[in-house]
Formats: sequence, C-alpha cells, structure tokens
Amino acid sequence: MRILRNVFRRRLRAFLTIFGITIGVFALVVMGSMAEKINLLIDGGTRYYSDKVIVNDASTGMGEITTTPISVGRVQEIEGVEGVARASAGIYMLLDEEGGMSMGVPQGIIGGDFRNVGYEKFELTMADGRDLTPEDRGKAVVGCDVAKALEAEVGGTVALRGTSFEVIGIYDKTLTAPDNTVVISMEDVQGLLFAQLPAIVQQQVEPSQLATSITAYPEPGVDPDQLASTIEGAVPGVKATGPQAFTDQFKSATKIFNSIIFGVALISLLVGGLSVVNTMTMSVYERTREIGIRKAIGASHRQIVGQFLTESALIGFLGGATGLVLGWVTTLVVNTLMSSSGTVLFQLTPRLAIGAVAFAIVLGVGSGFYPSLHAARLRPVLALRYE
Repeated sequence: MRILRNVFRRRLRAFLTIFGITIGVFALVVMGSMAEKINLLIDGGTRYYSDKVIVNDASTGMGEITTTPISVGRVQEIEGVEGVARASAGIYMLLDEEGGMSMGVPQGIIGGDFRNVGYEKFELTMADGRDLTPEDRGKAVVGCDVAKALEAEVGGTVALRGTSFEVIGIYDKTLTAPDNTVVISMEDVQGLLFAQLPAIVQQQVEPSQLATSITAYPEPGVDPDQLASTIEGAVPGVKATGPQAFTDQFKSATKIFNSIIFGVALISLLVGGLSVVNTMTMSVYERTREIGIRKAIGASHRQIVGQFLTESALIGFLGGATGLVLGWVTTLVVNTLMSSSGTVLFQLTPRLAIGAVAFAIVLGVGSGFYPSLHAARLRPVLALRYE
C-alpha cells in the first residue's frame, strides 16, 4: 500500500504516465495481434507446402493465384518423373469473381481428384458433418471462417458462382488457408472454371481436362526442392515450386510489414518510457527530505534503489495491464464485427500478451533506473537541508 501511495502522490501525473505506457502497449497488442495472425497463416502455408511440389503452367508466376489452365493429362507425365510417388490435379479459384482486397488468404473454391489420399499429410478435421467423398456431386464442405460469411450450416445450401451446393460439412478451425475455402468435387469446380473462361479458350479445352495446378508428392527420402528442379527439367512447359520457394516468398512479403508494425508500437512505448523517467525524476526531487531521513536512519543504497525501481515497475505493470486489456477488447470487437464477412484480422496469442506486459514492466524499471541511482547517491546531510 505504501508503494501505491507513493506512486499516486501526484495523481494526475501518475495517471498521465500510466496512460502513456497504456497507449504504447495498446499499439503493441493491436498491431502485434495483426502480425501474429499473418505469421500463423505463413506457418500454416509452410506446413502445407513442406512435403510437396506445386506444378503450374509455365506462364504462371511463383505463388500467384491463377486460373491459367493446365491439362489433367499432365498428371501422368509428372508421375513418370523419377522421385515422384504420386501426382494429383486440382483447381483453385476465388469465391468472388470480382476478387478484391483481403487481409490474409482470400476466400476461394477448391476441388481435387482425390489422388492425394494417403499422401497428403496436412489433415483437416470436421467441426460438423462429414468430409467430401469422390462420389459427391453438388455438395460442399466449408471452412469455418467462410462458413460465417456465407451463413452456411450443415444441411443448408451455399451459392458458388451462381450455382447452389448442399453443405455437408464444416471444417475445424486451422488458422490457415482452409478456414477461407469451400471444397467441392473436381467435376463441379471444373464446370465453374470452364464457365468463366473466355469463349475462345472454351473452344480449345474439355472441361474434364481442366486444372489450375498439379501437386507432386515425393517418394520417401526425396528432397521436394530438388524434385521441383527435376520436374521442370523433365516436363516441358511447366513451373514447379518446392516448399523453400514458398517459404522465402511468404517471409519476404511479411518481413517489412512486421517491421513497420513493431516499429510504430516501439515508438509509442519509447514515449511512455520517457514519461516514466520524468515522473520518477520529479518524484525523487519532491521526496529529497524523505530520502535523507531514510538514509540518516540507516537505509542502504540498495534499499533506496529498490524502492524507486519497485515504484517504476508498478507504473509499468499498471500501464501494461491496462494497455493489454484495451488491446484485447479492441481486437475482440473488431474480429466479432468482421467475422460475418469471414475475415479475422487479429490473433492475440499468450506469448504476445505476456510479452507486452513484461516489456512494459522492463520499460518501467529501465526508465526508473537513473532516477533511483540519483536518489541513492544523495548525501543525507544535504538531503535533510533540501527545501
């Protein structure tokens, strides 16, 4: 209680100092939660691509979302490459034909030929209903986030590009791309893709031969990045991308963004730290006689330093805890408001919450270090005569 009384001896100044740290921690929590969400998406993508090679038409840029067709017939060519255990054709297309800006993975429609069964290691579990089977037509399994956007529920229907599909299942939350995708049969997604192709292209392709990518699964012991190079050399007209290329692309795309986010937050915390230095320095001057009395009756340098560091740590803790609560409420409200569109911007993780409060305490202690040393070095006689 004595520490609290000392901290709030000048209430307005104490509240303003705590508020300065609160704003800094609030910025760190909110912007850090956005970075955590992006990093979770990257980690999920890294896990998904870690054991496979993605093959596209050679005209497609690396990692580009594309509807450029590649023939399903090329599956056999790719499976004939040494080191390939299985190849599986699939289609990915945007849920909304117009596309648009998206913070994270855009909502999409996917379908596959089920040749990946037994080879795909990225497993999805069901929150409700059942998964798709090769015999299903006109049915869909929906990711948890896009299910909210489409107001989908098992037994109901969703409209995809003007076509109605029965919802037979909803996936558990993965915090990665599947949360924003709708899975339908290969034949159904081929029909949707064919319908959006230009008329001149439609005349040249068969819907049953349409795919946008082919996934190659390496044999045990085969390096997927090396296999990507082998596929490009053996199969003409394709671009093969291994897991390392995807990882490098994802990380380079978010590195600058993360730096900006934490840079802004750290600047805010620096301002809060300076306010702690000012508050603790003024507190030392105001309590000079008190310090002199304590030293005259035997208080050691360590005890004086410990007293003021404890007070500055308390200021840091109060500011950090308040900023964390405000940041948590803000992210919760924004996520709730945007969940109806299937968009989740923030992910407040335990490490971010603990780190934000711990950093605020360290900031308080560090900012109070010089004033506490100054207090400990005061000579008792001069301090007692101080007016």
